Amino acid sequence: MKIIFSKKCLEYGEPGHPESPQRVELTHKHLKECGYESLQPNPAKDEDILSVHTEGLLRTVKSGQIFDIDTPSLPHIFDYAKLSVGSAIDAAELALKGENAFSLMRPPGHHATKNSVGGFCYFNNIAIAVQKTLGSIDRVAIIDIDCHHGNGTEHIFLGNQKVLYLSLHQSPLYPGTGLRSEKNCLNFPLLPGSDEKEYLEKLNQGLENVAEFDPVLIGISAGFDTYKGDPITNLNLEVGSYRKIAKLINEIKKPLFIVLEGGYSKEMPECVYQFLLGISK
Repeated sequence: MKIIFSKKCLEYGEPGHPESPQRVELTHKHLKECGYESLQPNPAKDEDILSVHTEGLLRTVKSGQIFDIDTPSLPHIFDYAKLSVGSAIDAAELALKGENAFSLMRPPGHHATKNSVGGFCYFNNIAIAVQKTLGSIDRVAIIDIDCHHGNGTEHIFLGNQKVLYLSLHQSPLYPGTGLRSEKNCLNFPLLPGSDEKEYLEKLNQGLENVAEFDPVLIGISAGFDTYKGDPITNLNLEVGSYRKIAKLINEIKKPLFIVLEGGYSKEMPECVYQFLLGISK
């Protein structure tokens, strides 16, 4: 498993904001102690971003004219967001070469729609990475295990027969979408308080659809805010649940890449480690 990480993503932040640099810094430190080595990402190009986003959104983030309470305009946020996108692209390219890879970067991405920021996300990292792979392959599955529905990813790929999007998420919860499946987007909303047993049952159902779709590549939007101790969500997964989730995904036996989304508890580093163990075993 290749870890893609740059200390540059730790340079920005806002006091009191849950999407803090510490969550990624501590995770990187833990993975390093566990023997993982990291590669430096390359920043995305504007044309990569424009493959799924509008010119208006690109200008908005580049100019800093962002008016979203959860997704603030911060100094140099355009550069940090481009690096996070580039890391996801690098991870996807490594996976196509036969090496599973994990983009351990911020900001996250799955709430960014074609034309708007939101939910701590400026550009949709995994969507841009997937779109770039579709130049050489014809079927990609995205599995979103963040506690929040990836409304941006669904908005970008809804109706695209080359992409299957699967999301398991708490409902009701921000952003309030993903209540039902539509076309190529499969949604499994979970009630607050749902535990590992309920989660794995839904995941197994969804993965049957992924296996039937027979993707050439799998991209994982990996959020770790489904953990029972997460401060802004209400699902009840255990630390060890992430290893089980990863093993189930790995049973499809396809090349895969992982892109970090949410996760805000102090146990996030170990949750990530258990997930990577499940992928690599």
